[in-house]
Amino acid sequence: MNPIIQSVTHEIMERSHATRSAYLKHVDSCSRKKPQRVGMGCANLAHGFAACSSEEKTDLTAEQKPNIAIITSYNDMLSAHQPYKDAPDLIKAAIREAGGVAQVAAGVPAMCDGITQGQAGMELSLFSRDLIAMTTAIGMSHNMFDGGLYLGVCDKIVPGLLIGALSFGHLPAIFVPAGPMPSGITNKEKSQARQRYALGQIGREELLAAESASYHSAGTCTFYGTANTNQMMMEMLGLHLPGSSFVNPYTPLRDELTKEAARQILKFTDLGSDYRPLAYVVDEKAIVNAVIGLLATGGSTNHTMHLIAIARASGINLNWDDFDRLSKVIPLLAKVYPNGSADVNHFHAAGGMGVLISQLLNNGLMHEDTIAIANKRGMANYCQEPRLIDNKLVWENVPSEPLDLSVLSTVKKPFAPSGGLHVMKGNLGRGVSKLSALAPEHQIVEAPAVVFDDQEDFLAAFRRGELEKDFVAVIRFQGPRANGMPELHKLTPPMGVLQDKGFKVALITDGRMSGASGKVPSVIHLCPECEVGGPLAKVHDGDIISLNLQTGNINVLMDEVEFNARVAAPNSAHNHHMGMGREMFGHFRLGASSAETGASNLFIVD
Repeated sequence: MNPIIQSVTHEIMERSHATRSAYLKHVDSCSRKKPQRVGMGCANLAHGFAACSSEEKTDLTAEQKPNIAIITSYNDMLSAHQPYKDAPDLIKAAIREAGGVAQVAAGVPAMCDGITQGQAGMELSLFSRDLIAMTTAIGMSHNMFDGGLYLGVCDKIVPGLLIGALSFGHLPAIFVPAGPMPSGITNKEKSQARQRYALGQIGREELLAAESASYHSAGTCTFYGTANTNQMMMEMLGLHLPGSSFVNPYTPLRDELTKEAARQILKFTDLGSDYRPLAYVVDEKAIVNAVIGLLATGGSTNHTMHLIAIARASGINLNWDDFDRLSKVIPLLAKVYPNGSADVNHFHAAGGMGVLISQLLNNGLMHEDTIAIANKRGMANYCQEPRLIDNKLVWENVPSEPLDLSVLSTVKKPFAPSGGLHVMKGNLGRGVSKLSALAPEHQIVEAPAVVFDDQEDFLAAFRRGELEKDFVAVIRFQGPRANGMPELHKLTPPMGVLQDKGFKVALITDGRMSGASGKVPSVIHLCPECEVGGPLAKVHDGDIISLNLQTGNINVLMDEVEFNARVAAPNSAHNHHMGMGREMFGHFRLGASSAETGASNLFIVD
């Protein structure tokens, strides 16, 4: 095992000892050697199975069979979640045949950042994660269940489901993916269409045709944004069946994997001999493995918040310095758009998660000795991939080497010697930056600031031709307490246009960028955020800002005394608090922790 990984893991364990011990003590007090519903009053139980069949009522009245909760994010508007329509019936049938009962315990909201990008609804997106966690807890709180199957894919849905499930960490949990849509037009063609539209070279009709050819059917979007980073993360945590993350929906293999997840969960309840409660699956080593997967694949910056919130829900104190230290020893092994031209289907065909995990394990770059939910404990099982042979699901060893070295590489010949994320620090605070998609010549920028409090103001300045120059765009008051921390992905096409023209440009903000961003240098998630007086609120137009993504430094270049004496600007954009449901999320804004502590209302106190 790499000594840095060992050291970081040990430090996390030491730092988390009190909170982790308290969490596990609570979990252990909730476990039982009989169904959770035993001891409920007759009226309670009658309400719990009133809509069940007579056979299921008999099974749930008895004290032998486990009852499994299904928490689903199904809706038929979102392509990633539409394939879950028939999953409950598949799961119920498989569990019934295997000797259990299953009930849909809750449906959680699932919103799409792709739909709300640049719209008012995006300001609810980050907070939807905590709402999903709370909704999950409500579904599980009926105390009818001995395990849970969690159906979710996209940006905030999977982290929210996992945070909620960890409140019931005494129960086993398996996450059931839906899979990516088949490949459409190339990501390069899609990106070019967006930039041509930003330049006024094509109209809305041509742009919509290109977008529709990219996002064209049921399944997850195929670029490597937050949704597909979620799927990688769940496999690295050992909460997916091995090799199941990127199997396309509506295929025989996908359906059989869904049924196998149902059969598998029954083995892990505390009614049997192989009890695997979620709290012990998501331990410090599993969390470190998830961070390693993020770095090795150049995944979404959103997970610098989500993983911290997930860890803290399990009593584990993960921080940005852990990401930074691990990034120095974890090589970049994947080139999937936006840090390459391939999509996740190409990644999966090149060997996918099995080859990635094999490379990391064989070179001492991740922990093998976690519990996970494969047939045998430990991550060695994840060096296998599922096959259907004569209609029977089997697992076979993955190839010893990647099948396409332009998409998935080896530890001996990585795409870059270090991971795709860095922690940035300086007199403007602390933030994160994604390097995996950046050319070296764009990783160091020193230029005057142009300051905006709203991304629409930036876009208007671009359309007026005022940004044809070197600059660092400062987008302020975009943090969780200011307006819910919406993604600012609408800025990527115009800034990409200016960068392609030869201008030195960069973005710094206390907000977020899309999980698919990365072409333009940026420092995001700056803490403290402007709403609470963070130093970014003191920057003026024309101040020279220096960012060096290679060394991790972000500074305004001026006299320290003069800068500190400045008064932070007030937030002038309070119109973000009303309309499109935003007025109902005031308490989320007021109670949100910093990005560095998970941007959450749950479990976390700054």
